[in-house]
Amino acid sequence: MDRLIFLLATGFARGAIFALFALSLVLIWRAARIVNFAQGAMALVATYAAFAVAGLTGSYWIGLAAGIITGAAMGLAVERGVMRFAPHDNPLSGVIVAIGLVMVLQSLLGIFFGQQHRPMSIPFDDSPIVVWGVPLLSPYDLFVLVVALAVMAGLSLLFTRTSLGLQLRASAFAPEVSRILGVRVTRMVTIGWMLSVAVAAFAAILLVPTELGLNPHSTDVLFLYAFTVAVVGGLDSTVGALVGGVIVGVTMTLVTGYLGATVAPIGVLVLLVAVLLMRPSGIFSMREVRSA
Repeated sequence: MDRLIFLLATGFARGAIFALFALSLVLIWRAARIVNFAQGAMALVATYAAFAVAGLTGSYWIGLAAGIITGAAMGLAVERGVMRFAPHDNPLSGVIVAIGLVMVLQSLLGIFFGQQHRPMSIPFDDSPIVVWGVPLLSPYDLFVLVVALAVMAGLSLLFTRTSLGLQLRASAFAPEVSRILGVRVTRMVTIGWMLSVAVAAFAAILLVPTELGLNPHSTDVLFLYAFTVAVVGGLDSTVGALVGGVIVGVTMTLVTGYLGATVAPIGVLVLLVAVLLMRPSGIFSMREVRSA
């Protein structure tokens, strides 16, 4: 029973990171109607920047801020320099460009930094807190859970309570009407890319130190899990990203704890296939909500 409680608590913390990264996929879907398969590689570049700045300054927090800023800059550069010139008449063109971008970024990281795993420091202890003899979350897990929920709440308020959020949503769903109403759609798309990659970078910086370390493929599994979260919750739904993150995080942790780490990706893929078969649009799909 103690082990189950520990695994559930850890699954919630891990699920919060998956939900945060999945939310970045929801943001880019809302802004540009594209699933950015390069999101993990772009976030990884920002994570390397955070690692380098933290090493130079000796401050985790300065490194974290530098990583988030680098993520936003990556979003700006990719949208303005690559995605804007991709053909828009075929939805597969953006996917193909994104996959090519993954190969380029991972190759460049391997060339400049090598393939070895680099340990990253964290600002809090990662040993579980024991309550009445039961190990629960570590201080770092608590930090991750709190900040991830705070960021998701802030983004939710941005899209539902601010003029910028309304313009971002309108530009994605009805760009022509938005232009008539005076919304600068291209600027909104750029802001959506910047915001999306910054959030993805934040999630990657939170997760990578607790895994094997930093290397050119550190975010591959993170993207797989986050994509599953986005599909499970619905690509249009911020609430779906949160709930899907918890589902995937707990599922992965339980499978890892009882069956082994090698079985966890299979369990997540089974969950993805099951949702695609039973509810292809996702559990919290906006389409279902609108038709209700």
